[in-house]
Amino acid sequence: MAEDECITLDDADGITGHASKVDCHRFVPGQPTGRLHRAFSVFLFNPQGQLLLQQRAASKITFPNVWTNTCCSHPLFGQEPSEVDEPPAVADGSVPGVKHAAVRKLGHELGVRPEQVPASAFRFLTRLHYCAADTVTHGPDSPWGEHEIDYILFARTEAVDLDPNPEEVQATRYVTQEELRTMMHPDSGLLWSPWFRIIVENFLDKWWKELDAAVGSDRFLETDKVHDLRTA
Repeated sequence: MAEDECITLDDADGITGHASKVDCHRFVPGQPTGRLHRAFSVFLFNPQGQLLLQQRAASKITFPNVWTNTCCSHPLFGQEPSEVDEPPAVADGSVPGVKHAAVRKLGHELGVRPEQVPASAFRFLTRLHYCAADTVTHGPDSPWGEHEIDYILFARTEAVDLDPNPEEVQATRYVTQEELRTMMHPDSGLLWSPWFRIIVENFLDKWWKELDAAVGSDRFLETDKVHDLRTA
């Protein structure tokens, strides 16, 4: 976390610079909501339309043990190929930097080989601005949290070979929409990432119900909007 440099932003997703993951995720006096930075969330589906979930490792500093979408992380400054998307790449929906970051992190977290899910497999849908302290892990005065503009990436591929990194992921599962509803019922006792819960409550049903359009067309593409869900 001290070495990786996140891309810092203004509220319009304009790049303002870069800062360490530690700095961006610290909710402390002087920056009580951390530093706004760019992120991505991958939703990977198999040919049957099931969504791959992961449970974050217990050793993670932020949001350990929570279930969430396939892969969630950050494009970084200083990577090769570049993971920094300038305004023209956002405006045309190509976002190659975010897609390169997604390929990198699928390999790092889940052991997915790039040839199984290349950058070209991803469909960019929209962006979400949210902020969430990690109160589940660290209590009401949590010194950690997420404050992100999150790029949503969908992909549907043949079954991938998984080799989860135990420092990142403790479990994986493919689910149907109905199985996800059951898992997210309060009686399940399972913990969920705040960003995934926000996406489920506001967007996921319509995207999943029209999965062919979501992964194969620009029907849900929004390049001129950042959904402000900081109170969600």
